Amino acid sequence: MKRNLRIFEVIFFVAIIMPFDGNAQNPIIQNIYTADPAPLVFKDRLYLYTGHDEDNAPDDRFVMRNYHCFSTTDMVNWTHHGNVLHADSVFKWSGGDANAAQCIYRNGKFYYYISVHDKTHPGVALGVAVSDSPLGPFKDAIGHALVTNDMTTYARHSWDDLDPTVFIDDDGQAYLYWGNNACYYAQLNDDMISLKGGIFHIPLTTDAFGPDYEEAPWLFKRNGTYYLFYAAHIPEAIYYATSSSPLGPWKYGGVVMEAMAQGCMSNHPGVIQYKGNWYLFYQNQDLPNGIDKRRCINVQPFEFNPDGTISKIPHTKEGVINGVANLNPYQRTEAETMSWAEGIETDLDNKTGVYVTDIDNGDYIKVRSIDFGKGAKSFEASVASASGGSIEIRFDSITGTLLGTCIVKNTGSWQSWAVQSCTVNEVKGIHDVYFVFKGGEGDLFNFDWWKFNAK
Repeated sequence: MKRNLRIFEVIFFVAIIMPFDGNAQNPIIQNIYTADPAPLVFKDRLYLYTGHDEDNAPDDRFVMRNYHCFSTTDMVNWTHHGNVLHADSVFKWSGGDANAAQCIYRNGKFYYYISVHDKTHPGVALGVAVSDSPLGPFKDAIGHALVTNDMTTYARHSWDDLDPTVFIDDDGQAYLYWGNNACYYAQLNDDMISLKGGIFHIPLTTDAFGPDYEEAPWLFKRNGTYYLFYAAHIPEAIYYATSSSPLGPWKYGGVVMEAMAQGCMSNHPGVIQYKGNWYLFYQNQDLPNGIDKRRCINVQPFEFNPDGTISKIPHTKEGVINGVANLNPYQRTEAETMSWAEGIETDLDNKTGVYVTDIDNGDYIKVRSIDFGKGAKSFEASVASASGGSIEIRFDSITGTLLGTCIVKNTGSWQSWAVQSCTVNEVKGIHDVYFVFKGGEGDLFNFDWWKFNAK
């Protein structure tokens, strides 16, 4: 059901425009444009919060109105949880234009710090939303902006209150950093929705930030050292500074990632440790029809040098080569869990949740590192269709060994869900699986979840 202009229209031809390397992982999200990555580890899962660049963003202006969430347990397959926060519907004081944000967990709640245009004060402001779940629903935590543009004067322009990053130290004190052409910081009270004391700024000296500081701070701690990643220059590269205190003074460390060869004007770091490994999330414009205003998120593993310094991290198409876990095929898996996809989109229904849609002949989904153990005997999928088609289940490539074909019959409508199944040839061990969609012209079916059954 091609209801409007979406990324589908360009991704359908991705095989021609951006040839797929079977080992490619970057960009990690292919079905929508994403920007400003903000990873969060909660329990055993990594959640990735992103801005959403609209498909119709022009060459000269960002168009971002909402935030999406993705998650993983293996760093190679990502589940799309949909739009978790729409700026102007949550923040009534907001003008609707969203910018970078970060979500953090404390005391049973999730606090989402955002930067948006403020229609009650001139310029960009910081707000905070709260939820009992990492997936929302989020609501405005205080009913007005936490920081307005008239509270900050170092940069003296209306958009200096961009890109909040929040960090909770070992002693429980929370810190908020933000700024464009200014690096502001403040302590947060225990309630996480009010400032403790005043707002301060770090002088943009070469000792602190080297040749330049632009925006996009990201604060974290490792082995007693505080790291502040940030973006600078145009096109933007990622740099870092270190300190023995979350309040500074900061010492310039060097370049983390060079500016993108593709020419993307902006970059935004998000750094996290997950299951013993460190990862840098960042952005470029590598999706088809991508430009500086239609971006996509990538991830690269990295290590610290023995002295705590960081060598330059290269951007690669391969990204995360080795996952940190294998996927269990005998548990129900959401169809929107994937490492790579071409042609499809995702949609959200209040009853069904997020599901895969806009499926046409030749589209496919790749899922990495599925551990079949001693073998599978059948496959089942929850689908809905007013047309019909089939799901070819293939191993290790889009034209790899055919495990089985699940015929998708007409269920009566695009929201009439039914479980349809097929037998599969014997398979053991760990494989990448490709769900290749086949059928006639036009939309074939919607796809909600899948599951193999063991021998």
